[in-house]
Amino acid sequence: TFSSILITVIWYHYDLSRHAAEALLLSNGVDGNFLLRNSNKGPDCYALSVRAKDSVKHFHVRRQFGKYSFGFNEFPSLQDFCSHLANQPLLGSETGNLIVLRFPYPRQVEEPSIYETVCVHTVMQTGRHENDLVPNAPALGTKEGYLVKQGAIIKNWKQRWFTLNRNELKYFKDKMFVEPIRTLDLTECSAVQFDYSQERVNCFCLVFPERTFYLCAKSGAEADEWIKILRWKLSQIKKGR
Repeated sequence: TFSSILITVIWYHYDLSRHAAEALLLSNGVDGNFLLRNSNKGPDCYALSVRAKDSVKHFHVRRQFGKYSFGFNEFPSLQDFCSHLANQPLLGSETGNLIVLRFPYPRQVEEPSIYETVCVHTVMQTGRHENDLVPNAPALGTKEGYLVKQGAIIKNWKQRWFTLNRNELKYFKDKMFVEPIRTLDLTECSAVQFDYSQERVNCFCLVFPERTFYLCAKSGAEADEWIKILRWKLSQIKKGR
């Protein structure tokens, strides 16, 4: 069962209540600590509780048909879900603040010395060390969201829905459209960088042989995320050659 597999996740805290999770993380945790617990919303519902500065935020995790949904992401296995969290993803809260998942909070904390060894063990196990991050990051390989794109001929800016999967960056007229306007092959992309040449904030560009694509995100953090994942893709492509 899912719960018996979850026992192997050292930061799963069983029936810890929302209130108890807040008390635990605020009194003993640090910014970026997180834990998983059962949610009162149903048997296959869980909550990820995260210490964000001086408060604790809670996010839904749901298991359906063997898959795990978290935010807009769906993971085929528990291992994929854990790998995703090991890559320190950014979460947006309803207040608009960005929260980074930094340190899993283990359920067995007896002495400070044990806490440290558990932490170090977790870092090594989940591949959170920077050098280990890329090979163990399958869930890091996809992203989607709205970006504002500059037109090729008429230099106007239009919002488009972008999806990144494998080595393809596609953009659509809107989220509900099935057919993309265009598919960009990242194996042909030579660089991804922040761009300050356009009179817009949070702008970055993708350099292709025949054209440079200018894109704008809604925030600097969102632009950072796109740049980070696209550069990671390019580094993977180079490694594969």
